[in-house]
Amino acid sequence: MMTYVELYFRKVFTVDLRALAIMRIWLAGIILTDLAIRATDLEAHYSNMGVLPLYVLHEYLWPAQFFSFHALSGMWQFEVLLFIIAAAFAGCLLIGYKTRLATVISWLLLVSLQNRNTLITQGGDDLLRMLLFWGMFLPWGRYYAYDATQQKQPLAADTTYFSAATVAYILQICLVYFCTALLKNSPEWRTEGTALYYALSLDQILMPGGRLIYPYPELLHTLTLTTYYVELLLPFLLLIPFYNNFFRMVVVAVLLGFHIGISLTLFVGLFYLINIASIAGLLPRPVMDWLDRRLLASFRRPYTGHFKRLFEQIRRPSLVSIQVRLHRPLVPRHLWPQFRNGFVSVVLLYCIWWNLSGTALRIPQLPDSSRWFGYLLRLDQHWGMFAPVVFKDDGWYILEGQTASGKTIDLNHEGEAATYTKPASVVSLFKNDRWRKYSENYLFVRNAYMRPYYCNYLMRRWNEAHPQRPIRQLEVIYMKEPSLPDYQVAEPTREVLCGCANQPQQH
Repeated sequence: MMTYVELYFRKVFTVDLRALAIMRIWLAGIILTDLAIRATDLEAHYSNMGVLPLYVLHEYLWPAQFFSFHALSGMWQFEVLLFIIAAAFAGCLLIGYKTRLATVISWLLLVSLQNRNTLITQGGDDLLRMLLFWGMFLPWGRYYAYDATQQKQPLAADTTYFSAATVAYILQICLVYFCTALLKNSPEWRTEGTALYYALSLDQILMPGGRLIYPYPELLHTLTLTTYYVELLLPFLLLIPFYNNFFRMVVVAVLLGFHIGISLTLFVGLFYLINIASIAGLLPRPVMDWLDRRLLASFRRPYTGHFKRLFEQIRRPSLVSIQVRLHRPLVPRHLWPQFRNGFVSVVLLYCIWWNLSGTALRIPQLPDSSRWFGYLLRLDQHWGMFAPVVFKDDGWYILEGQTASGKTIDLNHEGEAATYTKPASVVSLFKNDRWRKYSENYLFVRNAYMRPYYCNYLMRRWNEAHPQRPIRQLEVIYMKEPSLPDYQVAEPTREVLCGCANQPQQH
C-alpha cells in the first residue's frame, strides 16, 4: 500500500500525456521561431565580425564550465550550419520523430547557442532551457507524434503519467513565480504599488496596450499589487491535493491572461509565449478529453492518410536512421527508471536550493564550490523580472555619424539628419527583442568593454551598405531620460557611451 506521502505526490504531480505533447509541440515551434529571429543577425551576434568576437567572449563572459559548439568558429557561415542542424532537430521534436533524441539534441544546441552570446538573453530563454531539460526525462512523444504510430502495443486508456520528472516540471513552474515574487522585495512592489507605473514609463519596452492604461495611477497601483500576490500565492494552488483539476485550470487561466496582458503592454519578445507554453502541460485530463474529441481528433493514434504515408518513407533505411547498440549498457534496462528518477530528484533539489539561495530567505546558501554543476548544465536560474526594483534609466539611442562632407546623420533613422528630439516610438528603434536586450546591457558600466565592438560594427556595416555616403566617425549617444514619480518628466541628458573613427582592422 502507498503511504500518504506517495498518495499526495501522485495526486499533485500527475500530468496528462496529451498535455505534455501539446507543450512539446508548442516549445518546438518556439525554438524554430527563435532560430528564425536569431538567423537575421548571424554576423552581428555570433561571428568575429560582429558585436562579440570570440576573444572578447572568452575574456569577459566565459565561465570555465561553459561549452558551446557555436564558439568553435568565428565565421557566420559555420553558424548557419549549426542553425540548420538545430532547426532540423526542432522539426523532429515538433512532429515527434525520435522524440527523446530530438529533445536531447535540441537542449544541447540551445545551451550552446545561449552560451555564445549571453548579452542578448532574457528570462524566457532560461525557462525555455529548463523546460527542454526536464523534457528529456518526460515521455512527451507518446501522443500527437510520429513515434506514437510505431508502438507495437495500443496505448492504454489511462493517459495520466507520474514520475520524478513530472514533479520537477511542476515545481519548476512554481519556482519561476514564487521566486520572482520573493525577489520583488522593494516598497514599489509590496506597499507603494508603483512598480507597474515605472515599468510602463520605460519607452524602450512600452507597447500600445501599455499606453492605454498608463494614465490611470489607481489602476496601475491595483495591477502592481495584484501581480505581486498572484506570483507569490498562485503557485501554491498547484500543490493542493484536492480539487486538483479545478485548481490547475485556475492557474492556467490566470497565467494565460497574465502573460497575454504582458504581451499587450510590454515588449518582451518570446518571453510570454514561452511562459504560456510552460503551463500547457498542466491541462488536466477532463480538459484534454474535451480537446481530443473536439479539436485534436485528426492527430489521434494511429495516423492515417497522407501523414502516415509520409512517415512510412522515413521508416525505410536512410541517413536519419542511425542506431547505436551497446553490448553492455552503462545502466541495465530494468534499473534505468530508478536511475533516471534518482538523477532527476537530485537535480531538482539542486535547482530548488539554487533558486532559494538567491532570495532573502534565511536558509543555508548553496556553496560556491558546487555552482560549477549548475553552470555546466545551465541549471542556473534567476527569476528577477523587474526585481527588486524596476529599471529607471530610460531613454533612447542616437547613432550619430559624421560623413566625409561634414554632415551629421543618425544611423538609427537610415541616415537622416541627426536630431535630439524624442522619437514617437522608442521601441520601434529595435529590430527585435535581442537587440533591445543588447542595448539594455550596453548601458551598464560593468559592460563598458562591449561598447567599442558595437560602434565599430555599426560603422563598418554602414560604410559597406552606403559606399557613396560613408561616415568617418561615429558616436553612440544615449539620451538619458530617467523615470520620475507622479508622471513628472525629466529633461533628457546627452551621454556619449562610445566613439570610433577610421574603422580598425578586425581580428
